[in-house]
Amino acid sequence: MPQRSDDAEETVTRASGPLTGTTVLDLTRALAGPHAAMMFGDLGARVIKVEAPGGDETRGWGPPFVEGSDGVDVATYFLSCNRNKESLALDLKSEDGQQILTELIRRSDVLMENFRPGVLDRLGFPTDRLHELNPRLVILSISGFGHDGPEGGRPGYDQIAQGEAGLMSVTGSGPDDPQRVGVPIGDLLSGMYGAYGVLAALLERERTGRGQVVRTSLLASLVGVHAFQGTRWTVAGEVPQAQGNHHPSIAPYGLFRCADGAIQIACGNDTMWRRLCTQLGLDPEAPGMATNGERVAHRGELIELLEQALAPFTGAELLDRFQEAGVPAGKVRNLQEVYDWEQTRSQGLVVDVEHPTLGTTQLPGPPLRFFAADGEEVTPTRHASPPLLDEHGTSLRAWLKEEG
Repeated sequence: MPQRSDDAEETVTRASGPLTGTTVLDLTRALAGPHAAMMFGDLGARVIKVEAPGGDETRGWGPPFVEGSDGVDVATYFLSCNRNKESLALDLKSEDGQQILTELIRRSDVLMENFRPGVLDRLGFPTDRLHELNPRLVILSISGFGHDGPEGGRPGYDQIAQGEAGLMSVTGSGPDDPQRVGVPIGDLLSGMYGAYGVLAALLERERTGRGQVVRTSLLASLVGVHAFQGTRWTVAGEVPQAQGNHHPSIAPYGLFRCADGAIQIACGNDTMWRRLCTQLGLDPEAPGMATNGERVAHRGELIELLEQALAPFTGAELLDRFQEAGVPAGKVRNLQEVYDWEQTRSQGLVVDVEHPTLGTTQLPGPPLRFFAADGEEVTPTRHASPPLLDEHGTSLRAWLKEEG
C-alpha cells in the first residue's frame, strides 16, 4: 500500500490544497502528461517527476532560453509545465532505476505516463504488475491516437494530431488556409482530460478501495472539443470549414475593423443586436438583418455594413460605448498586454516562484480558485519553481531508503 505524502518528509514546500496528501508519480515528458501532473501539483499534491538521465526533452526546446546564475540555459518551455514538482533522474532500464521505480510505485496514489503504447510493458511494468505492487494505484496513460485500434501505435505530436483530428480544417481564414491553434491545444487538452479522469478514478477508489487505468489521447481530446462543429456533421450532415474570425452560426460574432485597428463583437441574441444598432445608428429591422438566421445568411453584407458604421470610431471609443449599452465586445491583446492587465493579475493568473538559478521568476498561474463556505478564499498561493534536473534526487533516494 502506498505511503501518503503527508507521512513523509517532502523536499518541496508548498501550501496545502484540495489534493494535499496525494502522491503523483510523473513518468511523463514533453507537454500533455507534464501538464496533467502540474495541475495536481498546483492543488497541493506531491508530484515526483522521474526524468531520464538526459532530462525531459523540453529542457532543450528553445529558444527562448534564459541563462541561470550557474551559466546553464533554462528553457522557458520547460518552465511552463513543471512547477510544483520534485525531479529525480533515473535510468529505467537499469537495475537501480527499476528498484527505485518499484518503491515509488508502492508509495504513490497516481502514476502518469505518456510513453508510446507498450513501452512501460517492455520496461517490466505492465498494468497487472503495477496493480500487484499497489492495488490502489490510479494509472493515467496518454497516447497520440489511442492505445488500440488500427493506428493505435502512432506517435503523437500536437500539430499532427490537430490536423488528423479535424481541428485545422475549421481553423484559418478560409477552407484553403488550414491553421493550427497558436498553442499546443491537443497536448493541453489531453492533460486536462487526463487529470479530470484521474480525479474521477480517485473518487471511485474511495468506494471500491482499488485503482484503475484512465486512458486518453491527443485524438480523443481534440475530437472531444469539436462541440457544435462535430454535430454539424454527425446530425446535420454538413462538413464544417474554416471561415476566419466569424462564427458559423451566430452573427454578428467576430472581428471587425474600426478606425485604429479592430475590435471583437458578439451579439448572442436579437436584443443585443438591437442595442448594437442603436449605438451605431443602424436599422435592426433592415432587410436580411432582423433575425440571427437572416444575418448568418447575409454575413458578408452584415460585415460590410458594420465596418462602415465602425470606421469613424477608435476601438477604445467603441468599447466604452458598447460596455455602457450592454453589448459584449473586446480588444485583441498581445501576451504582454494580457500579463500586464490588472484583471489577469487579480485572478491569480501570474505567480512568483523562487527558481534555484533564475531567482524570482514569474509564471502563468493556475486557472482555478477555491473558496470556503464562509466566502474566505482558500486557493493555494505558494508555488514551487520547476525543478533543476535531479534537483531532489538525493533527498528522494534517502526518503525511499528510510521508508523501505
